[in-house]
Amino acid sequence: MMNDLLNIKTVFIISLLWIFPLKGSAKVKDSLSVFETLNYWEECDICGCSGNGGSMGYGTLLNNNFVGLRYINQHYRSLDGIYNNSPWIDEHFNTLQAWSQIKVSEKITLNAILPYHFHNRQFEDGETQNISGLGDINILAFYKLISPKMDGWLPEQEVLFKHSLSLGGGLKAPTGEYNRANNEGSVNPGFQVGTGSWDYIFATDYLVTYKTWGAGALLNYTIKTENADAYEFGNQLNYGINIYKNITTNSIWGLTPAVGISGEVFGENKNYGQGVRDTKGDIVFGRLGLETSYNRFSMGVNLMLPIVQNLNSGNVEAIQRLGIHLNYTLY
Repeated sequence: MMNDLLNIKTVFIISLLWIFPLKGSAKVKDSLSVFETLNYWEECDICGCSGNGGSMGYGTLLNNNFVGLRYINQHYRSLDGIYNNSPWIDEHFNTLQAWSQIKVSEKITLNAILPYHFHNRQFEDGETQNISGLGDINILAFYKLISPKMDGWLPEQEVLFKHSLSLGGGLKAPTGEYNRANNEGSVNPGFQVGTGSWDYIFATDYLVTYKTWGAGALLNYTIKTENADAYEFGNQLNYGINIYKNITTNSIWGLTPAVGISGEVFGENKNYGQGVRDTKGDIVFGRLGLETSYNRFSMGVNLMLPIVQNLNSGNVEAIQRLGIHLNYTLY
């Protein structure tokens, strides 16, 4: 797995280096068209994100209105027991998502994600466990409270700095199956394809741009409810700061690298109304991303590596997250 991580990092660094020769001949483009609707934030259930597909965001850097597919791989390891000398379980959470973002008016944007999960974990004795199935669908609406000021027709009327603020809300529906048996004997309750609960999401993002540069501050909070099996995942706070650069060589092809940090804070889970020990935690990721577009198609890759973490009192460790997407712009 260490070799796999090194390969991922190498490919990403080469991709970034490939950008720089284009920069000298790049045509300067207003960043507003790229960063107008980001909604680029994390949304996961602790230690696996099974409930909503391990989402690495609800939107992209290059698409305002799109439909597409996204693959996400998350790698964790967790203790197979409650003792310090218990063996470690190697866990991979894989998700294939159908997702879309639709701008229905100048102020309102709708986002939807329908995930399919295929998770697996391997025990020290060589035994494996696999689960798969439809996940929990996510639907959100964002309202642009502050819209960026548009440029005038004359060069002297150009506005160098623009900013926008969007507020959003939505829900996660229990379309995925929750199986209590998957929690038995494991310190990682996130090994599920669904939480079995209706959850409510509140989100906001603030964006400022300068020419071809953009920076965003992102914040969201998820209220989680008890499912039919009397299990309730803890509420969750997500935050992030990201910086972007738009590079174009002509009107139909563009590149956008991104760098930032993302944080997640998880509350304690409950079982029959009682707190479940060692189920809360927090983590901070470093994030690198790259997107490229050609005509109506765009592709992107995002790599997230943990900087500092304390998940389930140290009984669960995040190794990495990797997301790859292919989108088609509607209009």
